[in-house]
Order: sequence, then structure tokens, then C-alpha cells
Amino acid sequence: MSVLTRDEAQTRAQLLDVHRYTIDLDLTTGEDTFDSRTVIQFTALAAGDTFVELKPATLRSISLDGHPLDPADLTENRYPLTALTAGPHELRIDAAMRYSRTGEGMHRFTDPTDGETYLYTQLFMEDVQRVFAAFDQPDLKSVFALTVTAPEDWTVLGNGIADHTGNGRWAIAPTPLISTYLVAVAAGPWHSVTTQHAGLPFGIHCRRSLAPHLDADADEILDITRACFDRYHEKFDEPYPFDSYDQAFVPEFNAGAMENPGLVTFRDEFIYRSAVTDTERQTRAMVISHEMAHMWFGDLVTLAWWDDIWLNESFAEYMGYQTLTEATRFTDTWVDFGVARKGWGYDADQRPSTHPVAPDPAAVPDTASAMLNFDGISYAKGASALRQLVTWLGEKDFLTGINTHFARHKFANATLADFIDNLASATDRNVHAWADQWLRTTGVDTLTPHIDESDGAWSITVDQHGHRPHRIAVGAYDHAIDTQPGPDRLILRDRFELDVPHNNTAKHHTGRRPALVVPNDNDLTYAKVRLDPESWNTALHTLSGIPDALTRAVIWNTARDMVRDGELHPTTYLRTARTHLPHETDLALVQGVLTFADTQITRRYTTPGNRPAAHATLTDLCRDLIRRTEDGTNPGLRLTAVRHLIDAATQPDTIQDWLTNGSVPGGPELDPELRWRILTRLAVLGATDETAIATELEHDPSATGQEGAARCRAALPTPEAKAAAWHSLFNDDTLSNYLFSATAQGFWQPEQAGLVHTYVPRYYPEATALAARRGPAIAEAAGRYAFPHYAIDTDNLHHGEQALNDPTLIPALHRKLTDQIDDLRRALAVRNAH
Repeated sequence: MSVLTRDEAQTRAQLLDVHRYTIDLDLTTGEDTFDSRTVIQFTALAAGDTFVELKPATLRSISLDGHPLDPADLTENRYPLTALTAGPHELRIDAAMRYSRTGEGMHRFTDPTDGETYLYTQLFMEDVQRVFAAFDQPDLKSVFALTVTAPEDWTVLGNGIADHTGNGRWAIAPTPLISTYLVAVAAGPWHSVTTQHAGLPFGIHCRRSLAPHLDADADEILDITRACFDRYHEKFDEPYPFDSYDQAFVPEFNAGAMENPGLVTFRDEFIYRSAVTDTERQTRAMVISHEMAHMWFGDLVTLAWWDDIWLNESFAEYMGYQTLTEATRFTDTWVDFGVARKGWGYDADQRPSTHPVAPDPAAVPDTASAMLNFDGISYAKGASALRQLVTWLGEKDFLTGINTHFARHKFANATLADFIDNLASATDRNVHAWADQWLRTTGVDTLTPHIDESDGAWSITVDQHGHRPHRIAVGAYDHAIDTQPGPDRLILRDRFELDVPHNNTAKHHTGRRPALVVPNDNDLTYAKVRLDPESWNTALHTLSGIPDALTRAVIWNTARDMVRDGELHPTTYLRTARTHLPHETDLALVQGVLTFADTQITRRYTTPGNRPAAHATLTDLCRDLIRRTEDGTNPGLRLTAVRHLIDAATQPDTIQDWLTNGSVPGGPELDPELRWRILTRLAVLGATDETAIATELEHDPSATGQEGAARCRAALPTPEAKAAAWHSLFNDDTLSNYLFSATAQGFWQPEQAGLVHTYVPRYYPEATALAARRGPAIAEAAGRYAFPHYAIDTDNLHHGEQALNDPTLIPALHRKLTDQIDDLRRALAVRNAH
């Protein structure tokens, strides 16, 4: 397949003005393909040659201005349009297109619970070509008018209001000017909850088998949607630019969500069929807020080329968290960002694959390279940079610049230069210099304070290892005088701002030095932090007694970074967690710390000889949390502890009793998520078998149950189970994206290193071949989930480094392997440091 280059896109944009797509889709032609008929009306601004993209199963006919063209001229995914004359043209294409099982193009899913079928599109980057013919680049915006034929009992959703005209025919209102990748269709026997807000129809939709669960949360979802919608209208001068707002929760979705204007699609795990914590509800709310922000930044104003993807994602990430904090009951969202999202950015920025938030255009020469930038840099680091920009610039000037940007570029395209110019018009600060330092550079700065005390006064200087300017808050804390049980409490003595490096002269304060001094208090900038020795000692003993959760997040991130950098023994991190998490009041912090302790400390950074002790510490910690919640006052904390106790179990007896009895003593009762979680751990421990897995699947034949069974079967510690799972992953190309990921998640287990060691060298050539066959979505899953994570040894490192030299690696897998191998190298360094 030919990927579109930046140069080709610029040339085509200078040649064409695309006015309208009229698209007719017939979804009743069978299980493998659907019919797609497209009429494109465009003007050639000069005489010349160009091409249109499509990836058909069969190209039946194509004509230009009424003159038939030869379908055989289609080469890969391009049809040449030669000798165009200047002036208006009409292109007609009739094709059969393939359904997808990998979440790309038109994805087809049959629900194992009730046999109902659902279809939805995901057209991002270059997958519109899998659904209809298009001049597929973001700066050739157009009007899109779709009609869809579907089974009579189905509902069809689209970017605009959809009208059922009879006989299974649906007409979707023509869009305003939007980019090709934002067109969306979802069709099936949806369960829908609809309402009106601000004069517009709002709807939420899911498959019928999830209807009770959607209904249970419909008020919460719609309340958050309305609150964010209203808050964005307070922030933005431009009104919501589309005629309706639908949110469809769809199966086997590769991303968290997609910002299709008027029809946002979400992964339907956000329709909770099992118990979840309030932090998980907050995450769903943040994704709702994030995608709504895209209606303005991304949909109304769209990037001109993919080097500016951060303009979409960083803005929506920042605005999603900030608006949720302002408009809903979730007022501590930046704590979750700090402990759960920011580490994603820090990790990505320290790998060899890092890139600037706003990369040089030459670094994004085509769509394949652009796809690699949807990572922790474009989301978490970019959002952190914008939060720092607002701290430095002030929210008033920031929003003034944003509104200028919308006014100047609505229904059009804009670049980084446009964005910075519009921000600069709202302030006398040097935004261009700020952008060069923050957006055009890579790496994480480190801030280290030095505290001096003399003559009844103390002073602070902050050393900076890096190059960016930072406006930070510094928190000074003293020991509280009380007799409460548990770790000592601290109280805030003072919080003041510093500019680093501009104010890097000593800042003096009267009185004795505080017990704890925290640079980047309130987590306002993007930088790693180190504490002075006395403050670090205080932090280790009083962490849960620090009054502000965001400050505690900064210190937990410091501990996390120190472990990863070989400066803090993993055991010390675990002991600190054991001491403080039983007293922690913020659930996001508990979840973030436990996740790092489980997935990184015990499974990767701890040597096999020390792993039993690490598991014992983690298990004891989870039991402490369960005891703390016996009174039923904190079900979210109890659920979190139960989940991690299951995952850390080294003996099957306790969790087998829970499964047999259907509940944890004192609660909770086991819902499907917990039952499959226990069964997966029992499989890892060799304490269950195929009969038990099949029995559980009979009780829960849902899509999630199918994934749970696949995960359990792959986790069984027998040569036969591993061989079958490996065959499914790398030789059976019928696995859907979700079943592939579930099988891969079960396969590699640190307890089974001896059983699977022969598969480690096989992984690299077989994943390379698989990615070439099945494409970027499966390549990404193969790199993320099927990688031998727990083979922390030099042999695996050697095989991986050799694999990176294979010229047949497609870009998506090459990027994932680059990151995984660097993480492997880091894990080896952590083990060797201690």
C-alpha cells in the first residue's frame, strides 16, 4: 500500500478544491463486504495530474465527468487521475469494500451474547479508503452527505441528524466542512437513550446486551455531557458547530474514543457491567470531556498536516481535565493526571523514540510516520506543557488567544505557527520563544532544590538539569503537633512561586527551615523532581500525612522516577507503599501506586530470587487495605485492594475460596470482571483447567467473557496451552483485535519463564511477519501485549536489538519494539544497580 507523503498532500492541496462527497453505503450485501458508491465534486485549480485513494475488495466502475475509466488502473490504494483540466469535475466510484475485524475502516462485530451484529467506522489517518473513495488528507475539507441501507430493524447514526426514510434507508444530514478522517457511521440494533440540550438532540447508544448497564449510568453520562457542553460555551466564543451530539459506545474499539463531529465513538468498556471505582468513573468523564473539546480543536479547526497532531490531542487532553474539574463533581482530576497520565509522558520522553511535542515537519514525511506520534508525548507531555503555559500566561490571555484562533480558522485548517501567532496576539509575553523551548525540544528536565539554613533564616535555590523555563510553586511544610495514629502529619507553612532558571538566585525566608520543601508543588510544570536529603527523609516517613493530594502525587512520581533511574531500591518503594497507602485518602493515588508496584516493581524490576518477598509485601499491603475497608465506607478502595490481591496471589487457596463462594468475605460479591480475574490468576498458578474455563464461559458467554476465556487458556502453564495460544496469535489471522490482545495478555507470565523461554527468540520474526500481513492495528497489539515483557535478560535484549535492524519491520511495530526494548534495557539496569 502507498502511504501519503507530506509533499504529495501539499501538491494535491494546491491543485484541488473539494466541494462535496455524496456517499451511498449498502450494508445488506453479506458478512464479508458492503457496497460503497461515491460521487466527489471538486474543482481543479489548474491543469494537472493527481490521484484518489481507495482500498476496495472489488472496484466495479469509475468515471470522471461521465466518461468511464478502466478499474484495472487502480494500483495498490491509488487511482490515477491524469490530464485534469482546470475547472469543475465529478468523479463517480462504485466498489465493494471489505469489513474489518481489526477496528480499522468499517468494523463488523457479532455479539456472542445475542447474535446481533453491529458496524461502525474508524477512519482515522488513512482508513477512510477502506470505506469510500476520497482525496484523503486533512486539509482538503469538504461537505459529506451520506445515505445508508441497513437491515430494517437497525438504527443508523452519523455525523448529522439521521432520518429513516423507509425500507432500511437512512439519510444523514450533510456536514459542514470537515476532514475525511472525521466522517463516521455506526449501524446496528442500538439501544439508545436520547434527550435534548441547548436546542440540540443528544443521544447515547450501546449494543442491546449492554442496555441495562447503560440505563444504570445514563443520567451520570448525560449530566457530565451537558455540564461540559455548557462550560465549553462559557470558555469559547464559537458555538458548538454541528447539528447534534451522539455518543456511541462500540465494541472492539482500538482507541479510548474518537472525536467524530456529532458522533463520538467510545470503547464500550466504558459501559460498566461490573463494579468500578469512582476514579474509573472519573476517567470515563474525562474522556467525554476530552472528546467534546475536539469539537472545536480538531473538528472546527483542523491541523493542515499530521506533524501538528499535538494541536488536537494536547489541547483536548488539557481541556478535558481542566473542564471536568471546573464543571463536574470530579474536582481532583489533576491528581489522576499526575499519577496515571504524566508518567506515560515522562517514560516516552526518555526513550530513543522520543520526539518534540511539535516535531519538525521533516520528521513527519508521511502518514505512516505520523501515526507513531500518538503517544505519551502528544497527549500527556503536550497537556502538561499547556498547563505550564496557562500558569505562565494566565488563563484569561490563554483563552483570548484560543478564541482568536477559532475565529480566524473555523471550518478550515491551521498550523503551529497560526496557533502561536494567535496566542501571541493576546499577550505581551514572548510566546514564540516559549514555544521553541517547550514544543520544539525533547527530554525531561530535572529540578533539584538546595536548602541553606543560617542565622534564623532559610533559603532555596533550584538547580535545573535541562533547558526549559519553568514557573513552579514551592511548598514549605512543617510537622503538625497532634496525637493522631499513623504517620506524622504535615501542615503547609508557605507556598510561593519561582521562575526557573530566571529566579535561580537564592530565595530567602525567615524562620528555621521547613521539614519538607517540595519544588513543583501542585504539579504545575513538566519536570522530574528530586528533593533535598532532609526533605526526602521527611517524605518517606510522612507521605500520607501531606495535606494536599496533588503534592503527594508529585512525591510519588519522584519515587517512581528514582526507581526507574536506579536511585531508589524497588524494595524501598514497596515498603513506602506498605507504610502509607493504608492511610491514603485519594483513590487515584492508591490505584496509581499499586499499579506501578504490581506491573513494574514486582514483575520487572525485582529479580526472580527477590520476587516472593516483593509479592508478600504487596499482598500484605492489599490485606491492610481490605481490613481498613471492612466497615463498608470505601467500596472503591476495597475493590482496588481485592483486584490487586488477586493479581499478586502466589497461592491459590484464598482466591479459589472466593470463586467457589461467589464473594469476598465482607464483600464485594464477585461480578464477571472479578470472576475472570481470579480464574486468570488460578490459571497462571496451575490451579484450574479447561473444564473450569469452559464452565465459566457458559455462565458468561459475552464478548468480555470470550476475552476472559482466551486470556485464561493462554495463561495455563502447560506446553499444549502455550502452543495453542501461540498458534492463535501468529498463525490464525481470524482473531479479532480484542481476542488477539486477550490471548497475548495471558501468554507471558513471570512465573512461567522456564516454560516459555523457547518462544522468546521466535517472537521477533513471527511478529514481524504478522504485522506485515495484518497491518498497523494488529502490529500495535503484537508490540504492546505479545512482547515477552518478563524475559528480563540479555538474551531477550540481544534478540530485540537484532530485530530492530530488520528492514521488513513496518513502522507501527518498529516503534513499539523500540520502546519495549528500551524498557527492557532499563529494567536490566535497575536490577543491576542494586
